[in-house]
Amino acid sequence: MDLFSDDIRRNPYPLYERIRGSLPVFRDPQSGLWMIFDYDGVKQALCDQEAFSSQYGPDWLVFNDPPRHSKLRALVSRAFTPKSVANLEPRIAELSRELLDQTIERGKMDLAADFAVPLPMMVIAEMLGIPLEDRGQFKRWVDVILRMSYTIGRQGEESQSALSDFRQVSMEMNQYLTALLAQRHANPKDDLLTRLSQAEVDGERLTKSEILGFFQLLLLAGSETTTNLINNAILCFIENPDQLAKLRCQMELMPSAIEELLRYRSPLQWVYRVTRRKVELHREIIPAETLVLAMIGSANHDPKYFTNPSRFDIARDPNPHIGFGTGQHFCLGASLARLEATVTLTELLERLDEIELASKEPWPPRKGLHVHGPSSLPIRFKVRRK
Repeated sequence: MDLFSDDIRRNPYPLYERIRGSLPVFRDPQSGLWMIFDYDGVKQALCDQEAFSSQYGPDWLVFNDPPRHSKLRALVSRAFTPKSVANLEPRIAELSRELLDQTIERGKMDLAADFAVPLPMMVIAEMLGIPLEDRGQFKRWVDVILRMSYTIGRQGEESQSALSDFRQVSMEMNQYLTALLAQRHANPKDDLLTRLSQAEVDGERLTKSEILGFFQLLLLAGSETTTNLINNAILCFIENPDQLAKLRCQMELMPSAIEELLRYRSPLQWVYRVTRRKVELHREIIPAETLVLAMIGSANHDPKYFTNPSRFDIARDPNPHIGFGTGQHFCLGASLARLEATVTLTELLERLDEIELASKEPWPPRKGLHVHGPSSLPIRFKVRRK
């Protein structure tokens, strides 16, 4: 059994079901990693800060505990307001149309490369106030950051290569950001980077290192989540034509459909936690100071909380998924991801018809082991004429 093989990553849910039903707390004999698979256990790992710490990995917001996490989140929240996110809707729609216009008349495209990858990159670039032409560099940086997941519970050449590449990219990003911050100091603009550099809580501002950490996190989480949400949506609609037909007839179900997408094919499959002390879960003892993977993708298919969890149901109610996490670390960019998904999926469904996969080859998973979705998704379609 290899939880991280391409075959399993394309559809991990049957394996999750078998493990969750017999060993909801499980130590992988290959990697030595502890994993939590059931909804209650995952939620405890995400919320019980006395037992589980988030401090693992780069110095990013998501890898900090209170009180530093509280300070960083408060500062970032000042710059990442609901109003600033809502104001992006017209531009997201415009970018969606522009990207689709480039491929629609061909009747085929690689949904990932032509649409789902570049769109959130462009949105993040505009939010930060960075030239769109730099997004090729952003994609390379994101791909390198994603590969850091290969260092978890693994040794050897691939792990060392991923770590070395990350260090190199961090230096590049630091140089890039230093120049941008100098520009914003001399000439402030109405963008996220300026707001981050000016945000204050109790007289404290973010340091340059903290801004770099958020810059890296935003490039990764702010683009990768939406990319996978769009790709996974089209996969789900192709596999479940009855649900697609239902949505086309009742577009008011789009918010509910997006929540079901976040549950059914969670873009983020697991997060890291480290035990602060010995933890007992389901009669298993996880030692202190042990790395644990909280398997969000499995928790979102737990039949204790979701009726017929293997069914994709765009009208599912209730739907208490934890696709964006929960508790103090609930995803700060959840509203942006939901907005981008709403705008882009509406655009795709209004303009594309009879969507189908254009390749019989299994789709290749994204570079990060902790995310779920295709890195390439060739599709065919017909143009819906108004």
